[in-house]
Amino acid sequence: MTAKGRLVLRRCALAAVAAAGLGASLLGPGVLPASAKDGGTVTFAQQPGNLPNYIFPITEANAYVSGNVAFFQPLMWRPLYWLGQGTKPVVSTSLSLADPPTFSDGGRTVNVTLKHYLWSDGQPVSSRDVQFFLDLLKAGKDNWGGYSPGEFPDNVTGFTIDSPTRFSITFNAVYAKEWLEDNELSALVPLPQQAWDRTSATGAVGDYDLTASGATQVYNFLNQQALTLSTYASNPLWQVVDGPFHLTAYSAETSYAALEPNPGYSGPIKPKISKLIEAPFTSEFAEYDALRSGQVQYGYLPTTDLDQRKFFESKGDAVEPWPSWGIDYMVINFTNPKLKALFAQLYVRQALQEVVNQPLLIKATLSGYGAPIDGPIPLQPKGPLVSSLEEKNPYPYDPGRAETTLKDHGWKIVKDGTDTCQSPGSAATECGAGIAKGEQLSFPVIYPSGVSSIAAGVQAWKSWASAVGITLNIRELPLATIGDIANVCTKGATCTWGMANWEGWGYQSPYPTGEETFSPIQTGGYKSATNNANITATQRSSSPDAMFDYEDYLAKNLPVIWWPNSPSQISVISGRLHGVEQNALGSFTPEDWTLSS
Repeated sequence: MTAKGRLVLRRCALAAVAAAGLGASLLGPGVLPASAKDGGTVTFAQQPGNLPNYIFPITEANAYVSGNVAFFQPLMWRPLYWLGQGTKPVVSTSLSLADPPTFSDGGRTVNVTLKHYLWSDGQPVSSRDVQFFLDLLKAGKDNWGGYSPGEFPDNVTGFTIDSPTRFSITFNAVYAKEWLEDNELSALVPLPQQAWDRTSATGAVGDYDLTASGATQVYNFLNQQALTLSTYASNPLWQVVDGPFHLTAYSAETSYAALEPNPGYSGPIKPKISKLIEAPFTSEFAEYDALRSGQVQYGYLPTTDLDQRKFFESKGDAVEPWPSWGIDYMVINFTNPKLKALFAQLYVRQALQEVVNQPLLIKATLSGYGAPIDGPIPLQPKGPLVSSLEEKNPYPYDPGRAETTLKDHGWKIVKDGTDTCQSPGSAATECGAGIAKGEQLSFPVIYPSGVSSIAAGVQAWKSWASAVGITLNIRELPLATIGDIANVCTKGATCTWGMANWEGWGYQSPYPTGEETFSPIQTGGYKSATNNANITATQRSSSPDAMFDYEDYLAKNLPVIWWPNSPSQISVISGRLHGVEQNALGSFTPEDWTLSS
């Protein structure tokens, strides 16, 4: 599985906000203490393996993580529509670059009016800048982390500039308005055409993007510049921004980043702090030491140090969960040549699911700060799109049921050993097509290093599975290494992984459809015509029934092994830092922040 489309969240700990019980004590952006003042430096702790290392807003798949697409790029280049308002997974009209869209041509055409924003070179953000982004996205879509074939930008059939501030986009079909605004239009990030439409560093700016070949040349040039990390702070390209901050220092070796206010920012909230440092850490333990010593004003508690909450609160710091609008799961490799016949059997996936004790994992490894995941729609924060079937959970922890199911399908149960197939064949009481007599229920599992809660959870799963004769051969690897090896298997390639924990999927949209999340490339080659049709229905219909059909099918069909969800982190925010809102969609607004003395 590649990282394409995956937003790897800041999963060092713990829980959905509704389950955390920590309250909402942070001061909002309009409620500041009398001692609050402009200026000062805030150090924000980035998590290991989730660092800012790709600056161009058409982000490559292997860099499509929140360290780039949430905490780095949007500080400099704002998306057309800003997602998230406080902890609510909704579109923020006030922070968007455009007014809410209108629709014409029976719903096929979207009409957009831009607000008044300026680039840092004084030029207005215009319809041409949106067109420029779309042209480059088409040229580089195969590298883009948000690309799902047939979706954006493939489904765009026309772009018309009506004026410098008005444009329209025509799609190849009538789609649900919620899906278009939340999933498609929010992907648009106006880029400075007057500065970036070039094919070399010394070449003149032109209108190269207006032809397919020219757009490819421009995309390749900008992508190459983005891969040259050592010049991030000095390259004049990256200084033309429309966001509240611009980059002033960067280390290619560590991914340390320092940003300062953009003097020409024309958005509604001007930055008040004088500098934001995004500090890298090699481990959560190193981050904790820096947090405790006061080097970090906005960091997080590792799961192993949750008992230190009172220490920080005694200093006047806020300790709060960052809610996650997302899901967690173990990816199944349906394309592993040695295992695909086993994984093709729903009853095998069911047995694997029924030895995951989610309530106990939440209690023991997440200190109670967790929410169960039973399907593709987050259960917390709970919204109107959660079906009754998913909320009930079709496959709760039940090792007895798992054992019976395996017996009923011709397996010899070897508790604390490895089950073997005794009845090969395709009948209802046999092991299933392609499974030979004597084949074992043994699976290699990889998971990311550096996160103690995940390590403890996988160890517990191994023990529970062993009790019914399923052997899990677990292996801890760096997250980047998992990204390199946990791919859909191709003919002739070495492919040894069976299941992998990728630390979850964080939805970037209030309307959590599955075109990226549950595409074959994301879910280890899982393919289902029914699932594809259900996803299409969620895109075309605004009826809640379409979403219910989609989620119920996946809750029962188990394209993955569902795993408890945690918040992005348990944040520790200095008592001197005010105005922090922890956005459930991962959006990041340090322009709201103020330091007090």
